[in-house]
Amino acid sequence: MGIRVLLIEDEEKIADFIARGLREEGYIVEHRSDGESALDALRSGEWDVVLLDWWIPEPDGLAVLRSYRATGGDAPVLFLTARDAVSDRVRGLDSGADDYLGKPFSFDELLARIRALVRRVERSGSTVVAHSGVRVDLATQRAERAGKPLDLTSKEHALLLFFLRHPGQVLTRTRIYDHVWNESYDGLSNTLEVHIMELRRKLEAHGHRLIHTARGRGYVFGESADLAKEV
Repeated sequence: MGIRVLLIEDEEKIADFIARGLREEGYIVEHRSDGESALDALRSGEWDVVLLDWWIPEPDGLAVLRSYRATGGDAPVLFLTARDAVSDRVRGLDSGADDYLGKPFSFDELLARIRALVRRVERSGSTVVAHSGVRVDLATQRAERAGKPLDLTSKEHALLLFFLRHPGQVLTRTRIYDHVWNESYDGLSNTLEVHIMELRRKLEAHGHRLIHTARGRGYVFGESADLAKEV
C-alpha cells in the first residue's frame, strides 16, 4: 500500500493497538507520544494521513494541529479523542482537522475514515505519485508503468512509493529500512536486496532499468544510468 501514517497518541495500549492493526493492513506507521516530537515528525516527514489525539503532553493536539497548518502542512488530519462535545468538534475542525473520531471507536470505522481521507485528497489530484513513467495512486493502491499494472506485494508497493518520492537521490539502506520497514537496518539481512530484485524484475518487464545501485551507498531511482554506478 505504501501509505504513510503518523500516529500521535500518548496512551501506549491504544497506540500499540492502532499501529499493529494498520501495519497488518499494509500501512507504514510511525508513532509519536508527545507534542514536541510530533511537531518534529510533522516538519521532517512526508505523511499521507495524520492520526492525532487531543490530550497529549504539551503542546496538546489542538496546538500541534494549529502549528502544523500555520506552517503550510497539508496532510489530512483525523482527530482521535474522547472529547466528543459539539463545541470540541467545532474547535478541532475549525483549527484544521479534516475529520473527527471519538473514543472508544471501532477499528473498522477508523480504517474506513482513513480510506475516505485518502480518497478525498485523491480527488484533488495530489495523491497520485509519478516519475519516469511509473505511477502510484494512493487511493486505489494501483501501481503501473507505461499504463501497465504492476502486481506488487505491500512491501514492494511501499518501496516503490518511497523511490518515487525521492527520484535522483541516493537512498541509503538505513534510510529505506527506517521508512519502509519502520525498523533499523542491521547490516546482515538481505531482505532489502531481495525486495529490490523483485521490484526491478516487475518494473523491467515494461521498460529499462530505473532502480540503480550506488556502490557502497544505497540505491537511486531515475531514468539515467549515470545517476549511479551499477554493481
